[in-house]
Amino acid sequence: MFAKPRPAADRLRVAHLITRLELGGAQGNTLHTVGHLDRDRFEPLLVCGAGGMLDCEAGELGVEVEFVPQLVREVDPPRDLAALLQLTRLWRRARPHVVHTHSSKAGVLGRIAAHLAGVPVVVHTVHGFGFHPQQTPTARALFQTLERVVAPLTTHFIVVSTANREQGEALGLFRDDNVSLVRSGIELKRFREARRDREGMARELGIPPEAPLVGMVACLKPQKAPLDFVEVARRVALRIPAAHFLLVGDGELRAQVEAARRAAGLETRLHLPGWRRDVERLLKGFDLMVHTARWEGLPRVLPEALAAGCPVVATAVDGAADLLRDGENGRLVAAGDVAGLAAAAVALLADPDARKRLLRTAWSGEGFDIDQMVREQERLYLRLWRAAGGAGGETCLAGA
Repeated sequence: MFAKPRPAADRLRVAHLITRLELGGAQGNTLHTVGHLDRDRFEPLLVCGAGGMLDCEAGELGVEVEFVPQLVREVDPPRDLAALLQLTRLWRRARPHVVHTHSSKAGVLGRIAAHLAGVPVVVHTVHGFGFHPQQTPTARALFQTLERVVAPLTTHFIVVSTANREQGEALGLFRDDNVSLVRSGIELKRFREARRDREGMARELGIPPEAPLVGMVACLKPQKAPLDFVEVARRVALRIPAAHFLLVGDGELRAQVEAARRAAGLETRLHLPGWRRDVERLLKGFDLMVHTARWEGLPRVLPEALAAGCPVVATAVDGAADLLRDGENGRLVAAGDVAGLAAAAVALLADPDARKRLLRTAWSGEGFDIDQMVREQERLYLRLWRAAGGAGGETCLAGA
């Protein structure tokens, strides 16, 4: 039996939980979902760890926000136990109809807490699994075991890529009837209609306006392999001396990236502007985007680049193959193959017509509209609440 949720004026109370509000696709889409749920049908609650760059944005959504200081990304058993207890108390107090978790740490702790608190419906979005090929076998096995433990506590899964769906099914984490593919949406219009301002952008960043420009937008953490980007830049620079490189983002590997840039002799050609909020403007100004991630769910910057009309060379990890077809609308290279990435980048920089051919393959953006993503989640919540035997809620269920 589940605890009876408190009355919510015929609205479903939906609590979203994410580990930390860093700048990233999962975080941005969670904030957009919470901020754009239909308030006539849903009463949103956002719960997260403290100290993220988007904490201020969370406070501007006009929804209830709860910070759980003990919820951190790192494995820390004492703090993890404290976070589990805090979340269990929070779910018991708030009595949500639906708990929707995001990211690995919040996904494990939040689903256990929801089970202990008797939450009727528990949804988890896989934005890429917490286990990946770069881990030691022991660590990988541990994280897979944790996912198997909490899978039975999950009413329904959302995946952002077919690769993650196939991974989860192969591991027995979910079945055909309890998983849905909902793309990580973007603001299509914002990227399609952004104004190209190459000269202004180049002047601002200290880049010669006529220089071939290769860019990447990513958090500087191991998953995104920014050191691979530095090595790609070094190799491309040897072949195309006029080229400049822009690595947009920040993170734990910043010092190592700076050191690698010095070692490669690229201090004046590889630019590190940190985080930017005008990604659509930057993508419009790139001649080429290179994405070096070692593992992903589906990197949101890839559809953003396609929408902005920016040619892409990317590693063929997880959801990238859902979006890019090698040689048709982009180039795909094996993860970690810096020589292959550099060769593809050199070939495209040297051949403007080849870049144009990649962009001629129409990309409709179907399934990637961010507001469509929210509506799909709304329909899922209502369906799952009915299936769980939820009584009442005639207003929120009307027309669903």
